Amino acid sequence: MATLVNERSYQRKSALTAGISLLIMTFASFFSYGYVHGSLIVQGDAIATFHNIQSSTLLYKAEIFGWVITLICDIVVAWAFYLFLKPINKNLSLLGAWLRLTYVAILGIAILNLIFVLNLSKGTELLSLFQINQLQAQMMVYLKAFETIWSIGLIIFGAHLMTVGYLAFQSTNIPKVISLLLLLASVGYIAINLSKTFFPQFIGIISTLQIVFSLPMIAGELGFGIWLLLRGGKVPIFFS
Repeated sequence: MATLVNERSYQRKSALTAGISLLIMTFASFFSYGYVHGSLIVQGDAIATFHNIQSSTLLYKAEIFGWVITLICDIVVAWAFYLFLKPINKNLSLLGAWLRLTYVAILGIAILNLIFVLNLSKGTELLSLFQINQLQAQMMVYLKAFETIWSIGLIIFGAHLMTVGYLAFQSTNIPKVISLLLLLASVGYIAINLSKTFFPQFIGIISTLQIVFSLPMIAGELGFGIWLLLRGGKVPIFFS
């Protein structure tokens, strides 16, 4: 009996850790990418983008800070998911954790490009050797590198979600609708970002994929996070 109680407490702590981290990450990434990045970066307009970042340096720094918070939360979620899903299948839960940590490493490399952009916007004495149009062009190159590297990472992230979705589907207690949303989200992340990476010219197809998979990509992991906060670990998880 004591062992069962301890195991349930262990599961509950893992679920709470994952759920809280997922919610923090959701708000941080929405702020950084959905709000700041979307408002400062003007696609195809290096002059406007350069001016926006130079005139809103503090806001741009807040974006980078938000990405760092997201990265840290991703590490915590990888660990918490592993602990929570381990009773279902230890090897697959470990695989899922490593896939997410691989994504985190790629995201970290992508974030470095945002820091390079920040340095370019400061206009130091060394950078004064460059013409303004050269600085603007370099800034756009780094911003494009951020998008491309992050997109590659999201392919790995999709594989992670597919593993988590499969494990969740094997449980008798995790709602099947959440499992299906996770699996659909994984397909969406993989399909969209494979297209962005290897077939960027097919803008129409990419836009269609984003519309089709937008709901499961938003609701999948977020819904799982809310379920983990409310119900995760209150009853043991088993194979279905």
